[in-house]
Amino acid sequence: MERLIPQVLFALRLSLPALALLVTACSDDGRERRRSLGDNPRFGDFMQVADTRRGGRLFGQCAACHTVRKGAGDRDGPGLYDVIGKPVASNSRRFGYTGALRSAGGVWTPERLDVWLTAAAKFAPGTSMSFLGLPDPLDRADVIAYLQTQSVSGGSGHGLSPPP
Repeated sequence: MERLIPQVLFALRLSLPALALLVTACSDDGRERRRSLGDNPRFGDFMQVADTRRGGRLFGQCAACHTVRKGAGDRDGPGLYDVIGKPVASNSRRFGYTGALRSAGGVWTPERLDVWLTAAAKFAPGTSMSFLGLPDPLDRADVIAYLQTQSVSGGSGHGLSPPP
C-alpha cells in the first residue's frame, strides 16, 4: 500500500492539468459564440447561436420558482411548460398573475421573453416577479432556446417572430 500512494499521487499530478484543460474546453463561456456574432448583434443573431443545454443549466436559477416540465404545476411562479406562443399571463389556470402582467397583453414570443428576462419590472411595472433579470443577451437567448424545447412541439414550432 505504501508503494502505491506515490504512484497514485504522481498519476494525479499528471492528470489534473489535463482534466482542467478538458473541463475548460468543454465549458462554454460564450467567447466563440460571441466572436461569431460580429459587431452590434441583434436578438435574432443571439438566437442563432443559442445553446439549449447551457440554457437548461441557466434555467436552474428560474427553477427556484418555476417548473418547466409538462404537468409539473406551479411553485411561487407559474409553470412554464409550453409558454412560448401563449398569451401573457395565461399559461397556468391556477396561478394568480398580477394585474400588471395581465395588462401587458400580447403573446410570449422569444422577443418578448428577451425583454421580460432583461428586467421583468420594466416589462410589467408592478409585477410580483422579483428576479432582477439576466443582463447578458447570450444568457437570455440560451434560456429562451431551452424554453422552446420545453413545449408540445419540442421547439420546432417556436422560431423567431417575423419582423414588425
